[in-house]
Amino acid sequence: MIDRYTLPKMGHLWSEDHRYEVMLEVELLSCEALAKLGKIPKSAPREIRRKVSFDPDRIREIEKKTRHDLLAFVLNLQDSVGDLGRYIHMGLTSSDVLDTSLAVLLRESADLLISDMKTFLSRLRRKANQYKWTPCIGRSHGVHAEPITFGLKLAVFYDEAKRNLERLERAKETISVGKISGAVGTYAHIDPFVERYVCSKLRLTPARISTQIVQRDHHAEFVTTLALVGASLEKLATEIRHLQRTEVLEAEEYFHEGQKGSSAMPHKRNPVRCERLAGMARLLRGYAQVALENVTLWHERDISHSSAERVILPDATTLLDYMLNEASEIMRDLLVYPETMMKNIGATRGLIFSQRLLLTLIDKGLSRSEAYDRVQHLSMKAWKDGRDFKETLLADGEIFQYLTSQEIEDCFDVKYHMRHTDRIFKKVGL
Repeated sequence: MIDRYTLPKMGHLWSEDHRYEVMLEVELLSCEALAKLGKIPKSAPREIRRKVSFDPDRIREIEKKTRHDLLAFVLNLQDSVGDLGRYIHMGLTSSDVLDTSLAVLLRESADLLISDMKTFLSRLRRKANQYKWTPCIGRSHGVHAEPITFGLKLAVFYDEAKRNLERLERAKETISVGKISGAVGTYAHIDPFVERYVCSKLRLTPARISTQIVQRDHHAEFVTTLALVGASLEKLATEIRHLQRTEVLEAEEYFHEGQKGSSAMPHKRNPVRCERLAGMARLLRGYAQVALENVTLWHERDISHSSAERVILPDATTLLDYMLNEASEIMRDLLVYPETMMKNIGATRGLIFSQRLLLTLIDKGLSRSEAYDRVQHLSMKAWKDGRDFKETLLADGEIFQYLTSQEIEDCFDVKYHMRHTDRIFKKVGL
């Protein structure tokens, strides 16, 4: 399911080797801090760093006996350095290493997602500006409402994506929290300096207070942010899916040479990538629910969160990485049909200009209620007769008591609805 371009980045980040590399760095930095405190020989950290290694296969063998993954990792490290191994993991508990290294991995994943979001934003910006003045019909309840421009439609998504970039940046800070406070978080067997030193070197913030773990509201906030970004991508994908419907066809996904839309119907061009994004957004919302469930743990810690996190955190970050790359490509290659947009604007034969007529009549002195009833009556007559709305107005002798032919004509000007487009674009930074 995941394309090759994702694997060297997010895939490597969550690989077993990289996870062990980060865990090892937590152990090594802890040794350095202990040496600075005079708890272990000053030369020990340098010698350990020079000699230490890990072997994933050997770790798995040890874990079969210990039934404890972190202890198997530590024992493998200790075996690789001989007598110096007694200084590794001194005063630490498993979660000191696991939670601090996890914070590094999540911060790294956030950096990738932030980069993805910036690319997506640039594609949205380019497309919005390209179609800034392209008229299309605005819809409410799926029904034709009033004219907008396709650029304005995309500007809404651009502004939301900017908020999502800010959310990802905040989420990165929220998740960049480590802890080296020992069993149940009291620092009884490890000096608080070790936590400050390790977190500083890893560009993490030390937890203000922890139990045996970093509290899982941090992780829940991070994953719910990913789910919210996914929901925004689904929103855009759903819009494109609607616009690609045969009876609408104002825009569609690019259809590659040799691509097939259906095994049975050769004519089909389906919005499959947007549908894929919609499905993945559902997964992200499911992961967010699990992250919220992980907030509540027994007393100072249990491990009911651990098994779930090993699934949801790599999956959620990898999914959103894929979704953002996919959305960027969809937006870059999106096929847009301005001629169909103009055709659809005319589908109601001018009824979409009813509010302009309503307000013009009010300006001429009619009460709002009287003007509304008059315009609605003429609108429904045009709809029932299948007649052009403007023609229906001109055939109604009473309308000329209030409006001239030119004033009626002015009510049907599409450009009137585009007069604040520049101002709106500036408000959202386009």
